[in-house]
Amino acid sequence: MVNFVNMIYRIGQGYDVHRLVEDRELWLCGVKVPHTLGLLGHSDADVAIHALCDALLGAAALHDIGYHFPDTDPKYKGADSKLLLAEVVRLLNDKEWNIGNVDVTIIAQAPKLKPFIDEMRLTLAGIMDIEPDCVSVKATTTEHLGFEGRKEGISAMAVALIYLS
Repeated sequence: MVNFVNMIYRIGQGYDVHRLVEDRELWLCGVKVPHTLGLLGHSDADVAIHALCDALLGAAALHDIGYHFPDTDPKYKGADSKLLLAEVVRLLNDKEWNIGNVDVTIIAQAPKLKPFIDEMRLTLAGIMDIEPDCVSVKATTTEHLGFEGRKEGISAMAVALIYLS
């Protein structure tokens, strides 16, 4: 029988969703994206960073983003998700985990995200202190199906590989 607890490598996955509303900025992967709507949330509602945080925390078995940054805590009201990701990286480093690579998929009918992907990758790589070629960011639509397709919200999925120092 394989003893997964003592493995050197671990994989985590994360998912998040936020509703699109008026009078909010749209932040995705730490980049402000021009759009008529923004994501609603207790923090800046960066759905992609939230999914990434959950993937990293899950890989290290360190609970989830809500455990560390509860939306009931006024200290996180309007919080910059880049700072939350930096704290997640610190938590992993404290346990001697390193980030191997991450892969984020943003699901949105609009806006088109292709012009922002490179900046998103560089932003995330900088926060996590890893090479940009270890960060993948992709965007897709749902062909007008579901809440993303109706432009009611945006969701994101992430996968992360971590390893011990």
